[in-house]
Amino acid sequence: MDRLDGKVAVITGGASGIGEATVRLFVEEGARVVIADIQDRKGETLADVLGGRAVYQHTDVAREDDVEAAVGRAVSDYGRLDCMFNNAGFGGAVGPIADIPVDEYDITMNVLLRGVFLGMKHASRQMKSQGSGSIISTASVAGLRVGYGPHVYSAAKAAIIHLTRSVATELGESGIRVNCICPGGIATPIFKDGFPEVDEATAVEAVKPLLAGLSPLKRSGLPEDIANAAAWLASDDSSFVNGHALTVDGGLVGGLLWSQQWELLRQHRPLAQ
Repeated sequence: MDRLDGKVAVITGGASGIGEATVRLFVEEGARVVIADIQDRKGETLADVLGGRAVYQHTDVAREDDVEAAVGRAVSDYGRLDCMFNNAGFGGAVGPIADIPVDEYDITMNVLLRGVFLGMKHASRQMKSQGSGSIISTASVAGLRVGYGPHVYSAAKAAIIHLTRSVATELGESGIRVNCICPGGIATPIFKDGFPEVDEATAVEAVKPLLAGLSPLKRSGLPEDIANAAAWLASDDSSFVNGHALTVDGGLVGGLLWSQQWELLRQHRPLAQ
């Protein structure tokens, strides 16, 4: 388990959910990691558990100084930056388009899109000096198909996918790969708002059966599923993958489950007896 041996990564949103699972896997695979998040207690606790292989850096991804400092922390503590995982996010503004307040739109786009832009910007400066690196961002199936997320969230995730492809054409010439991951149906604390009466862990367990019903694989996605994809994109095993949006959704974006399609066919076109 040493695919990332000697590599250094910054993982935003690294204190919980997909980010935490990725931090743990990267360390297990030999990397040293800067946990960049605004959840100070969780981030510091995780860094303590992982010992000298991880440090915590308070990082609001909507603030350029914070993102620049997270990259600087990787270089000052570990000497380089091999992977920038722009993962921080939240559900953001919800509701019908006519009812969404402009300030909630701004906050959502600042975290989801501006944060990715800033991560790419500051990681690229360090990686260009090295002549190598892997930039990964968390997009979503909501950026590929409608109906999987709120309006603003979906728009931001679609923008991440296209920004990834565009920046990949620039940075690829400097030996830097730029890719994104499109999760679908992953049981994480992002669903906590849908279960306000319980704690995060209970909410995650409560949403799993709901998500399992959407996938042909009949299970919900787990943070570790995305962590595994990120580890592959960060490793040399994906050295010829650039400008790619990797869908990790159990087949969700394929459409209706076959069992549902078959039932509709049976109802509307009865089989000949």
